[in-house]
Amino acid sequence: GWTTYHANCDQKDKPESQRRCFKICDWHLELFEWEVSAWDRCGLISFAGGELGAGACVTAQHGLQHRSVHCLQKLNRTIVANEICEYFTPQPPAEQACLVPCPRDCVVSEFSGWSECGTGCGKSLQHRTRAVIAPPLYGGAPCPNLTESRACSTPACPLGEEEHTYSLRVGPWGECQLPHPKDIDLAGRTMPDLGSDSGEPSTSGLQVYKPHHRPREVEIGFQTRQVRCVRSDGKNAALSLCLQDPVPLTFKSCVIAKDCEMSEWSPWSACSRTCGWGDLAPGFRSRHRGVRSVAVGAGKQCLELEEREACFSKTLVLSALFYFLRFAWRTSEWKACQVSLLLDQQDPRHHKHLGLCGGGIQTREVYCIQITVELGMHQLKEVTRPVDGKLCLGPAPSASQLCNLPCPSECVVSAWSVWGPCLHENCQDHHRGRGFRMRQRQVIVDPVGTLADCPHLIESIPCENPVCYEWIVSEGVCVTDHGKCGPGNRILKAVCKNKKGEEVPHHFCSELPYPEVVACEIPCAMDCVISEWSAWSSCSHSCSSKNAEGSQSRSRSILALPAEGGKACPPDRALQEHRACNDHPCVHFFWETSPWSSCSEDVLVTALNASINWSKEATCGVGIQTRKVFCMKSSSGQVTPRRCPESIRPETVRPCLLLCKKNCVVTPFSEWTRCPTACQPGNATAVKQSRYRIIVQDAANGGQTCPDTLYEERECEDIPICPVYRWKTHRWSHCVLVPDSVRQSVLGHNEACGHGLQTRAVTCLSEHNDSATVGDCVQWAGAMPSLVQECLIPCKDDCTFTPWSKFTACSFDCESTRSRRRSLTG
Repeated sequence: GWTTYHANCDQKDKPESQRRCFKICDWHLELFEWEVSAWDRCGLISFAGGELGAGACVTAQHGLQHRSVHCLQKLNRTIVANEICEYFTPQPPAEQACLVPCPRDCVVSEFSGWSECGTGCGKSLQHRTRAVIAPPLYGGAPCPNLTESRACSTPACPLGEEEHTYSLRVGPWGECQLPHPKDIDLAGRTMPDLGSDSGEPSTSGLQVYKPHHRPREVEIGFQTRQVRCVRSDGKNAALSLCLQDPVPLTFKSCVIAKDCEMSEWSPWSACSRTCGWGDLAPGFRSRHRGVRSVAVGAGKQCLELEEREACFSKTLVLSALFYFLRFAWRTSEWKACQVSLLLDQQDPRHHKHLGLCGGGIQTREVYCIQITVELGMHQLKEVTRPVDGKLCLGPAPSASQLCNLPCPSECVVSAWSVWGPCLHENCQDHHRGRGFRMRQRQVIVDPVGTLADCPHLIESIPCENPVCYEWIVSEGVCVTDHGKCGPGNRILKAVCKNKKGEEVPHHFCSELPYPEVVACEIPCAMDCVISEWSAWSSCSHSCSSKNAEGSQSRSRSILALPAEGGKACPPDRALQEHRACNDHPCVHFFWETSPWSSCSEDVLVTALNASINWSKEATCGVGIQTRKVFCMKSSSGQVTPRRCPESIRPETVRPCLLLCKKNCVVTPFSEWTRCPTACQPGNATAVKQSRYRIIVQDAANGGQTCPDTLYEERECEDIPICPVYRWKTHRWSHCVLVPDSVRQSVLGHNEACGHGLQTRAVTCLSEHNDSATVGDCVQWAGAMPSLVQECLIPCKDDCTFTPWSKFTACSFDCESTRSRRRSLTG
């Protein structure tokens, strides 16, 4: 177990200390991809402790289906390790749940009647059949026997004279083979000279056209198959006993298969990328090969004519030493919340959505940018130019999110309060000041999304004998001088308050008498007990109106308890008091304002901005807003401002935060898309390359607007025009039949007629009608015209028809028929 010198170990058994490995780079994204096969059939899965399909199937059963998932190299379609593709995108699932419909058993019709028995002797049989109405599906019960036979009760035949049934056995087609030279009748066959198109005959049974660049020679052969008549006891019988219409063919013409022939690969081209353009993506090099002759018949088709592989130039490798690249996702600002986008998905006919609110969706641009780190300067340089999204790893940020657009609602206010006391407008000069009573209401629901503001919240009415301050009295407890009953005094507590209801020092109310003591009495005998007066009830009217019925009043009452031998209670009328209230005219005055103007700069406020911090938020200064104020009369509109209390006049100027100007921000233009390196057809439209940029931030608050051009395109230059080649087809040869020796061995085929094949030459011509190689036309001229077609030499004694017409349309009745016709021609 001790370590020793390497020389003591056998060198040929020494394990490798290095091995090749594959490092995944970002640009490999273009070279590898997942290959996913189609899902296979859905198979049933067994449940724990149960059999497949256990229980009654109602509509479907749970199943599982699989597919193959491989990581492929795009260039040669070879399978590589899955880790390479997983570096860029997650592996697609290889299995998924599915539903298998419930099994459906086979459904068959009733049996037909028994066939008639033969009239001869022997063991004849009679048969009956039935048909399949619905085949079994999804593992249902298979179909039962569709035929039944039984023996007829016929007399036995003398020895050697039994009756038999016969059936036709057709074998598979044999290999296509050329006829023997002695089977080709050179004297009796002629074909046109395909090279001159002159129509002069050429004495050859096969194609002999050999131009300078000749195509693959097409050889017509034949293939046969065995057709036998077999007796019911297994012995072969004469074919005439099994004749049917039509009689199966035992021979037919065919094309001798020849594989495609291709040239050797050309040397690799130079790398297409000789310098870096920012993302250090690799270049490509390619090699080509040509087609010497195309495949004929069932021969192997031509393979790829071009191979490409990634390559790095020295300049790119040097660039990689100075730059380290990575890519990151970026997003623009969220756009405004839109409800119409969701509605358009449900019903595209909705073009205009007015007053939409509620749940909506807002979107933003998501794009990939390139981040460059210059290692020499140790400085992070972010390039915001958008690049292909495939270069960014990981999931992209969401491009949409749900949002809510508040629905518009009107302002809701409470009922008016009772009118307050008559207060001085100006308590500094209350000897000559005016008096007002005021009432107010509150906002219960603020308005949302409407142009209409809330109505006025304070109303006033002029009044006489106004006061600035008043005593607010609370009654104390009755105290007697002689014990628990008898006459006494009630000490009152009073608080001095201003017209706003705020408590102030007592000297403000010094001009008003202070009600300190009130006489009272605690009854000693069981006299009638009278409670204190209740509070005044509310007025039945808020003001006096010409149309008001009766006097306006409010009342209060006392509670009288019956006396027991003491002082009697007063009559009912003495227990109520009435007085007039709210006898002022029904005319109210209130302040009304116009909406606030937009926030604008002010010279004075701007001067203060440098010394006063108005807000901790990052704002762009403080401005002012203005509005107009009007005094309104409830019955006639605007009146002089003197009619409304100056003390509650709304403000006409207020400070506001100036919103910062937001200029439009766009990314730089992306790189121009690459022009195609391959040639283009001469009649093709001009190929263009394009570039784009993305709006990151929209302009707002008077900022610089976005540019009009977000997308540009231009025509590609110096794109080569593809060479023009075309296929030239020559005349069809004569119809080549199966050799006579094969045809004459079959009954009824003595005449040289029937179906065969004919060939033609197809050559390649350049734009100037010069002869070219077949490979040029394969590459540039599209699909090659057919070299072979079926032909027919009519037999003299055969009945001939025109082709069948199309079937007539089917009616929708049950048990309907359709028909087609043909005519007799010979």
